[in-house]
Amino acid sequence: MHSLLDGIRLVAFDLDGTLVDSVPDLAAAVDAALCDLGMPARGESRVRDWVGNGSMVLIERALRDALGRDADPERCRQAHERFLVHYAQRPCNATRLYPGVREALETLRGAGMILVLVTNKPEAFIAPILEHFELAGHFSLCLGGNSLVRRKPDPLPLTHAAEHFSISPANCLMVGDSRHDMAAGRAAGFRTLAVPYGYNHGEPVAASGPDGVVESLRELV
Repeated sequence: MHSLLDGIRLVAFDLDGTLVDSVPDLAAAVDAALCDLGMPARGESRVRDWVGNGSMVLIERALRDALGRDADPERCRQAHERFLVHYAQRPCNATRLYPGVREALETLRGAGMILVLVTNKPEAFIAPILEHFELAGHFSLCLGGNSLVRRKPDPLPLTHAAEHFSISPANCLMVGDSRHDMAAGRAAGFRTLAVPYGYNHGEPVAASGPDGVVESLRELV
């Protein structure tokens, strides 16, 4: 086991950019929503830099890029509604599991660790993705961006998970791909571990000061 796991009893994982590369399906839904409103598609490469703060922020960034300015709240609402419709239809068409994820989850769970999922993705989309990859049984708790009153980078989802299982934050680890994951982990009193292959708005996640970095989650075990 990785040295950062010494004394750890609970491991919280981010989803998008950490366990799965969901950008192809997110980009398809974003582009479809924009087209519904008569705006040009933005493409997968742009969407890749906009993921990580929840679906509404994703849509706001896409609209800002398409319009060259901030969109009014009503247009944001309309685009977000269309995005949710399109994404619900095909959340796993091109999404893929990152190498090493399945092995890491199976080994950690087999070692008796509590695994939780803490993502800013709307809660409704968590189960379809986990079930598609046959990973739902690995997690004892799943929290989406709308599960609680605040989401990452606020520490609330992490402190909630630790309290739910009566585990001290000192015995918990946050694993993610972005500065928001690292900020939430530090604020919650968790150890933090970063993966460099995900979505961090074009910045190296190592610059966020995680306690450790692994190229693949396979290195955890």
